[in-house]
Amino acid sequence: MAEQASGEHGRPARRRHSRRAVLAFLGFLALGALAVTAGLWSLWSRWPATPALAAPEAPHVPVVVAGETFTVAPAAIRMAMQRRPGPQERVDLVYVWPDLTPPRPVEPGVSAPPTTDRVYVTLVPAAGALDPAERLRVIWLRYTRETLSPAPEGLALVEFRDGTPYQGEDLAWEENAPERFLARCERPAPSRPPATCLAERLLGGAVVTMRFPRDWLNDWRSVAAGFARLVAMVRPPKAG
Repeated sequence: MAEQASGEHGRPARRRHSRRAVLAFLGFLALGALAVTAGLWSLWSRWPATPALAAPEAPHVPVVVAGETFTVAPAAIRMAMQRRPGPQERVDLVYVWPDLTPPRPVEPGVSAPPTTDRVYVTLVPAAGALDPAERLRVIWLRYTRETLSPAPEGLALVEFRDGTPYQGEDLAWEENAPERFLARCERPAPSRPPATCLAERLLGGAVVTMRFPRDWLNDWRSVAAGFARLVAMVRPPKAG
């Protein structure tokens, strides 16, 4: 009987001890959960969000296209969604010629000024494209006529033949240095908008393309110099 009474006395003590152990374990789990939650909150609050769009009045924003870094004025970026730093698939720009400054914003209710003094620029991946001067020798001259067209002094101008992929276009380049200036141009036609030209510059894995009015070929040296200035402006030489 004494042993039975002693056993019955011991059971409540063991149960109390077990409850204390369970409560202590649950408390430990609760503290651990709080610590994990606090850590996750700290990480989430510091996690980098999508880069904020740059204000148009900001002086410049660094953008990366095909691994190449360019420095451009947000006000020159044509699409608002592209006004952010970091990698992008392409960037579309517009500059006032010949100053190469971003156009002034148009006030609501005010008609937009004529755009004949604008150049339109795109930054896109080169995707394995040849340098324009090499493309001239390897590809384009296979599709042109044999005789040159009249052109300003120092400029070679030739038509692409009908039935080729470039039908209706002309090719213009500096006679002795096509690597300095080369452009593919629409051929003027009465039923079409004013003809434009495209000049390209390969920069690493990216290509810079400038679109300008064909009429400017009459002063092609200024166009070539302006394009070189534009390239140096959006991609300054690396230090060192």
